[in-house]
Amino acid sequence: MTSTAADVLRLLTVRGETLAVAESLTGGLVAAEITAVSGASKAFVGSVTTYATELKHRLLGVDATLLDQRGAVDPQVAAQMAAGVRKALDADWGIATTGVAGPDTQDGHPVGTVYVAVDGPFAADSDSSGGGKVASLRLNGDRTEIRMESVRSVLALLLKELAGEQTGNERAQDTEQNGGT
Repeated sequence: MTSTAADVLRLLTVRGETLAVAESLTGGLVAAEITAVSGASKAFVGSVTTYATELKHRLLGVDATLLDQRGAVDPQVAAQMAAGVRKALDADWGIATTGVAGPDTQDGHPVGTVYVAVDGPFAADSDSSGGGKVASLRLNGDRTEIRMESVRSVLALLLKELAGEQTGNERAQDTEQNGGT
């Protein structure tokens, strides 16, 4: 998996851009994966682990009404987390993870329900309302497997956006990631 993190960091460094991470169910694993790559400090500015729902609002600016109505496991929450960490840590790109790793359901969502999000320069009108890209995942496995697949998925989503920005040929494919979120 470090190769994906290395590819992300390479592209960010070449572009002179920075990355911030907001994590919930992954509890710091995304940041750990990124910082395992030598030279990560050239692009990675930091992370915020908002395991408690209230911290998603207080530290990342996720809408309190949204959290009250839908809970923390929601595509809009993921999008707002990514936008919020990007703003809070003054980074070019923000990524986020939220979901249910298990063993129990959360807010009526089954184990394996995960949302990962990317917010970046592609969303010129992006603000704390979350105008970035979100992927909805239904993962199988135990708690550890779900958390690790969430790390892989958010880094892959960011890599896709970075590669798409660089080549400019993936714009049309991104719309299904955004639909309804």
